[in-house]
Amino acid sequence: MNAQPQAQSKTLPPVTLVLGGARSGKSRHAEGLVEFLAPRIYLATAEAKDGEMAARIEEHKQRRGPGWETVEEPLELAAALKAHSGRQKPVLVDCLTLWMSNLMAAGRDAEEEVEALVDCLGGLPGPVVLVSNEVGTGIVPDNALARVYMDNAGRMNQAVAAAAQRVVSITAGLPQVLKE
Repeated sequence: MNAQPQAQSKTLPPVTLVLGGARSGKSRHAEGLVEFLAPRIYLATAEAKDGEMAARIEEHKQRRGPGWETVEEPLELAAALKAHSGRQKPVLVDCLTLWMSNLMAAGRDAEEEVEALVDCLGGLPGPVVLVSNEVGTGIVPDNALARVYMDNAGRMNQAVAAAAQRVVSITAGLPQVLKE
């Protein structure tokens, strides 16, 4: 099961958003977009707060293999992008929805943080590929916190998609370009 992008494109637009559901292949696809460039940065927003998440993080590290510099930043995403983006040095952010969860848990203003992220994207010297879950296609959650999270994530995805030059949706490992 391979969600690698087509080899025909060896250039990245300034901002690419890769969306998909859990285990859809979105991270693998995003990694394939930048694997031909070096050096490359993997900007991880996840925190290993339990064994299951630690196992997911390790799986991602093993799949990527050598050639990636990993930067872990659960909250200060715009600042990390500014610090690590460089000409011919792509940054892959995985993932925006975990970042949103971290922001909400820290009591941060989601709208303000997303605005700061979108504002920084246009000024980065190198390409950035952002991965995000599409969380609004299922059942509306039965609790207020989950609904606020879903709404924040949906608004974030819309704002980042509007700022991106390319948006790709991954379903069952298959990429579909939504915006080019």
